[in-house]
Amino acid sequence: MSLVNKLILTLALLIGVASAAMAADPINTLERSGLAGYKPSGIAIRGFDKVAYFTEGDAVEGKASIAAKWKGAIWQFSKQEHLDLFKANPEMYAPQYGGYCAYGVAVDNLVKIEGDLWDIVNGKLYLNYNRRFQTKWEADTKNLIRIADSKFEALLLNSP
Repeated sequence: MSLVNKLILTLALLIGVASAAMAADPINTLERSGLAGYKPSGIAIRGFDKVAYFTEGDAVEGKASIAAKWKGAIWQFSKQEHLDLFKANPEMYAPQYGGYCAYGVAVDNLVKIEGDLWDIVNGKLYLNYNRRFQTKWEADTKNLIRIADSKFEALLLNSP
């Protein structure tokens, strides 16, 4: 094996090890960051109030002044009452798949969401990336949930 081939192989192995070591965050905090794409902001699901989906049936932006840290991310709320409900039972209100796009998880991608593209199915909150994904999600929700449920943990571990 030539020196060049050895260097290429070594570089490929190092990249593979680094990728494996840097698994995705379990909570979606992705925000647009210039030409490079998306970077974590530290704020869960783009700052939307997760409780409002359940109590108001609407996508409501949270406030930085009404927030709590949970699972390594900052969760914002529009009202103190919503923060209190979340603190009492965060699993009940937390979005599925850590707030990553539900359709994206079903098709092997961890992507950001838009807060106004959502669905509650059997008491669980699902968020999506864009209208096209939301439409596909609504057309085959039951099957996509089954698929996404089986893929999410592996996606977290295997994402760059």
